[in-house]
Amino acid sequence: MPKKVGVVMGSFSDWETVRPAAKLLHSMGIPFEAHVYSAHRTPEQAAVFSAGARAAGFGVLIAAAGKAAHLAGALAAHTTLPVIGIPVKSDALDGMDALLSTVQMPPGIPVATVAINGAHNAAMLAAQILAVEDAALAQRLTENRAEMREAALEKDRDLQGMLFATPLQKQ
Repeated sequence: MPKKVGVVMGSFSDWETVRPAAKLLHSMGIPFEAHVYSAHRTPEQAAVFSAGARAAGFGVLIAAAGKAAHLAGALAAHTTLPVIGIPVKSDALDGMDALLSTVQMPPGIPVATVAINGAHNAAMLAAQILAVEDAALAQRLTENRAEMREAALEKDRDLQGMLFATPLQKQ
């Protein structure tokens, strides 16, 4: 049975930020669960979830939180599974507070951290981690890269056609 990804948000208001991760995991055929567990408001539930994650069939955890953003570290403290943190942008410091809280972990309790609001890359990194042991998923990732490459080259062809079809002075 393929490993699952656990997606944990510190607040339901983080869902719009996290949605791209869920969408990518779904499109790649990666089973996942999403939960709202706060490092501060529901620390026991967060600890129980992460401590039991390996036994429950998870291979990677993704944690999204803003402001103090202790969720990824709180999960990582209770599991040896890879934890990927998504710092969520807030009004106060534009997400820099969450980024620094997520990335600055003590030795021995690592958290891989993506960009502020970087849910898509968090899911992509989770897929790459799972693909180490899943050849079919590795193939889907290779195909995804080829599709991204082709889309980028198509945009270049569009640009070249636009540049040569219309003099630059008219654009």
